[in-house]
Amino acid sequence: MEHSLELNNGEVITYLLARRQRQSVGLKINHQGLIVHAPMRVSHTMIEALIKQKSQWISKKLTDLHRHIAPPFEWRSGETLLLLGHAIALQIEDTASKKTPHLDAGLLKLAAPINSQALISRKVLQWYKKEALLDFSRRLEIFATQLGVANPKLLLSNARSRWGSCNSRQEIRLNWRLLQAPPHLINYVVCHELAHLKEMNHSAKFWAIVEGLCPKYKEAEKDLKAWSPKLHRIG
Repeated sequence: MEHSLELNNGEVITYLLARRQRQSVGLKINHQGLIVHAPMRVSHTMIEALIKQKSQWISKKLTDLHRHIAPPFEWRSGETLLLLGHAIALQIEDTASKKTPHLDAGLLKLAAPINSQALISRKVLQWYKKEALLDFSRRLEIFATQLGVANPKLLLSNARSRWGSCNSRQEIRLNWRLLQAPPHLINYVVCHELAHLKEMNHSAKFWAIVEGLCPKYKEAEKDLKAWSPKLHRIG
């Protein structure tokens, strides 16, 4: 379950809390952000007190994670974008007509005043999000059928440190930036979040469900970390 907390330095973070049969509280930071594994008997108050004690370590790790994100994307013709792990090129027609972007033979073409960076950025990101909804919806439907669960409601996320989330209302959020990644990485995140419909934790049962849907999930998790800086170039 996702929670938010203000650290001692004033920074507000979100974290995932997973209850497990274990002896102590464990803190872990990965592409999803801060994940806390805690014994059943430990109160939420005690958990948050421990997180605050570790504020300096958590802030440093999160900063290190974000430091590896590539420089901001430059919105001009010829720049390289990513789609499903493949490079496509941005092609801008300098005009006031403001046509909707469309993909044609590896080129993402759009019409807009060439000096309007904000407009170009907005139009391209809107295109990505529209395509992401279509792509992710198909994948969710396929894997939900395999898992034997109802197709969940899909929402898009713009999170900087998490690729997906699932809540008790059977809603799954997926980061639109994943559309840039190779298909096997998108499939892994989809399977990960779908598994939470049966196990709202990161227990051994949960990972067994993930493995049943995505046998090479461990490799995919490593690959996703390596791809993360590329996926954060835009937006």
